[in-house]
Amino acid sequence: MDDLNHGRISSLEATQGRLETIRSWQPVINAFVSTDEDQAIQSANAADETRFRGEKSPLLGAPLAHKDMFMRKDGYSSGGSAILGELQGNDDATVISRLNSAGAIEVGRLNMSEFAAGPTGHNAHFGHARNPWNSDHITGGSSSGSGAAVASGCVYAALGSDTGGSIRLPAIMCGLYGLKPTYGRVSRFGAMPRAWSLDCVGPLARSAADAALILSVIAGHDTKDPTTSQRRVSTWQHYISKPIKGLKLAKARGLPFGKIDPETSEAHELALREFASMGAEIIEVDLPDFADLYSAADAISKTEAAALHGKWMRERPDDFSVHVYSRTEAGFVVPAHVYLASQAARANVLRDFCSRAFTQADALLIPSITTPVPTIDETDEGNPGAIQTMVASITKATRPFNYLGLPGLALPLGLSSVGLPLSCQLIGRPFSERTLLSLGHAYGEMRGEDGLAPPAP
Repeated sequence: MDDLNHGRISSLEATQGRLETIRSWQPVINAFVSTDEDQAIQSANAADETRFRGEKSPLLGAPLAHKDMFMRKDGYSSGGSAILGELQGNDDATVISRLNSAGAIEVGRLNMSEFAAGPTGHNAHFGHARNPWNSDHITGGSSSGSGAAVASGCVYAALGSDTGGSIRLPAIMCGLYGLKPTYGRVSRFGAMPRAWSLDCVGPLARSAADAALILSVIAGHDTKDPTTSQRRVSTWQHYISKPIKGLKLAKARGLPFGKIDPETSEAHELALREFASMGAEIIEVDLPDFADLYSAADAISKTEAAALHGKWMRERPDDFSVHVYSRTEAGFVVPAHVYLASQAARANVLRDFCSRAFTQADALLIPSITTPVPTIDETDEGNPGAIQTMVASITKATRPFNYLGLPGLALPLGLSSVGLPLSCQLIGRPFSERTLLSLGHAYGEMRGEDGLAPPAP
């Protein structure tokens, strides 16, 4: 968004360029469920007139699009489902309202996993989103359209939601920066819930600076969402300005997530060496059993999703895909004492984790996924038991941090030998988004790979 912010191109030029890119890419990646070209052009002209008058706003005239799960006044959001498209919003979601107030333009609504329930991007109702680096491969989910649209350059940035990795996974698999903020950092008013005590809203972008810009606009307390923090919101420049020299960056001792794909492991080690070359101190820490954290997060996610969707599942079971129905149905058999125990333990578990991970370190660099980006066919499971196993294998390194409520940034690490993105996660203490974004910004600047884009279709 740098060219737009510095006046090197107009909003009209930027928007027309994005719309042309959408027309080229949409048949390949299926990232959009709808576009509104006339409204986008009208908004771009209005933004240029505003800029001509000397008025400024952080995202003035920036063409964006968002996961189709945010409520809009007098509009519809599908939630990637065959059910929610019939429901009309009474108000704008807070994040949408804040982006609009900052001058952003919406060019369309983005595809997603049905009811935000799926780490792959499969959707039986709107078609699967596809990875722009190789359309045979998944985008990651559930913010699948957000990952595909930003990576292909159809929009500058997009919002997603993250219950077990749904911002980070599409960013990871599409070669982007994806920020899951600290729980409570960003309002969820007007955002379709999946599991209310785990859900977070955040940006996907092609640079850490753009992710910081979006965060600076959408973060902050919201009286419509009592779970939001009252901590001060910084400028986007502040979020990427923390010096790297002297920061302590930790890696996990051993293999807390199991064996890692060799190319991914090599990329992680290279990233650690490069951070060290920038002045960060690399240390090792002992982390707790991630299987226990995953199990607690999974019990909460399934139970809360079942509570949210139970009525529809009883009355309209045929309107759910096999993927989503089977995952949500599992929540009906989670014992109440397991759910309650998982919730009751969260504060103590978080305290223990932070004591182990951050007593000496400012952030962790850990895996995001432990395998290469899989294909759509490899993850198109029809058996409910196989679906559960597949989901666990993809989300085992991301879901625990929703349980802990910690911020996480997907950091792109270049491309594999077959031309698919490699990535890691940076994890920090609560409300340490500045540390994570500063690390991500410095790394991207050093590598010169911000905005790395797949070949045109």
